[in-house]
Amino acid sequence: MGDTNSFAQAQRCLAARRQAREAEVAARLAVQRSESQLRARIEATQSPLFRRLGSSTLSLWDTISSREGTRPAFRVGQVDAELLDEELVELLRGQVDNALKYVGGGAAQGGSTLKDEWHAEILLALRAVLFKLTIWDNDATYGAALQNLKYTDARSSDAVLVPPSRLQKSIYGLVTVGGNYLWTKWENWLLDQDNGFDEPSPRVQRLSRWTSALSTAHATAAFASFIVFLLHGRYRTLLDRVLRMRLAPPTNQVSREVSFEYLNRQLVWHAFTEFLLFVLPLVGINRWRRWFMRWWRKTKQIVNTSRSGDGSDEKKGEFAFLPERTCAICYQDQNSATSENDLMAGAASGVVGSAQTDITNPYETVPCGCIYCFVCLATRIEREEGEGWTCLRCGEAVKECKPWNGDVVEPPASSPVQKTVMFADDVKAGSDEGSDEDEASRILVEVPPTSIDELDEVTPEQSESCTGSDSDSEDYEAEEDELGDDLAG
Repeated sequence: MGDTNSFAQAQRCLAARRQAREAEVAARLAVQRSESQLRARIEATQSPLFRRLGSSTLSLWDTISSREGTRPAFRVGQVDAELLDEELVELLRGQVDNALKYVGGGAAQGGSTLKDEWHAEILLALRAVLFKLTIWDNDATYGAALQNLKYTDARSSDAVLVPPSRLQKSIYGLVTVGGNYLWTKWENWLLDQDNGFDEPSPRVQRLSRWTSALSTAHATAAFASFIVFLLHGRYRTLLDRVLRMRLAPPTNQVSREVSFEYLNRQLVWHAFTEFLLFVLPLVGINRWRRWFMRWWRKTKQIVNTSRSGDGSDEKKGEFAFLPERTCAICYQDQNSATSENDLMAGAASGVVGSAQTDITNPYETVPCGCIYCFVCLATRIEREEGEGWTCLRCGEAVKECKPWNGDVVEPPASSPVQKTVMFADDVKAGSDEGSDEDEASRILVEVPPTSIDELDEVTPEQSESCTGSDSDSEDYEAEEDELGDDLAG
């Protein structure tokens, strides 16, 4: 049952295709019949001018609509050839602009350079040279040669392709080289006439309108010609269609396929770089780099130790020879000296021990205690992500730092002390006039600081000695008073 349905469906499809083919043939016959009737009417007209115009129009329509005639060439290759030619001109113009960007200019010319003043003339010279070396000498541009295409004369009906004549190439060069230059100069002149402040003259406005209309008409015709080119693949541009010049492969045996091996390599490298950019952050290339640098430093240290042969276990960093006031990290960033000989050579220039490498805001490493700038040391430790930074002076692994207290003098620790203040009465002698007036003054006496425990442990003998010392001082003061009276007498 299923096979019967499939067979019936196939029969219906064949019948539908047959009907469509018959309808297409009937439509073609109707068009041919109408064309023949139109031709008969044109031929039956009495006016020779009308007959000539009608015949030319019908011939042009047959050429555009029919697929017979000259062999269509590779469309993509022709379009790529045009793009390659334009890219070549832009590359050459960029090189010339770079060569002339500092030539000319000044206050008199308003600061404009030679490449700005003669931009159109530079393009004219480049296009003229390229036209002479390509189309005039070899019947093909550089882009067409890369696509294995050459210009041929489409007016010839021979099986062998005929190169274009000198007249065709001359007109082609005048239009593509001279025509572009004249059109650019014409547009620049129209722009110069309109300064933006004053209204242009009526003549300039009329010329501007004509120029815009001509540009629109040319763009429309070029678009229609390109649509026909996509249909038949004969004439790439409007100028090629007018001059009957077309791009075609020189022989049928030569393959017109372009190798895209370079594009494949570009795609492979692009995918590879994208893969690396995705994988490297996950792998942690910085950690690998730190491991490798640490291993390299240890290897160098072992080699240097084995060469010295002293057998000492003292650790010595890469910049242990620097003076103490020089930051080894600052010195490493600004100099390439790694030995004392290099240091002596660099000392002549004043870099070592200068303000550029002196330690600012000193911090010391833990546990080795080497001194560095705070910013330098904190940056290096943070960069290692907790794995430890190798000290440049001693080679120790540093994971933290603290402020340097080398310039702070700390007093020695002592037991708590007690300071006692008491009052004492001293009697002073009178003046020379014999005044017996006594004046009692209360003087603050500071007792030397003693320990609280010592004050508590005062013995009776120490009390008596203190009392004896007070009596001796009173006898001494009495003797001084008597000596003063004798001198006054």
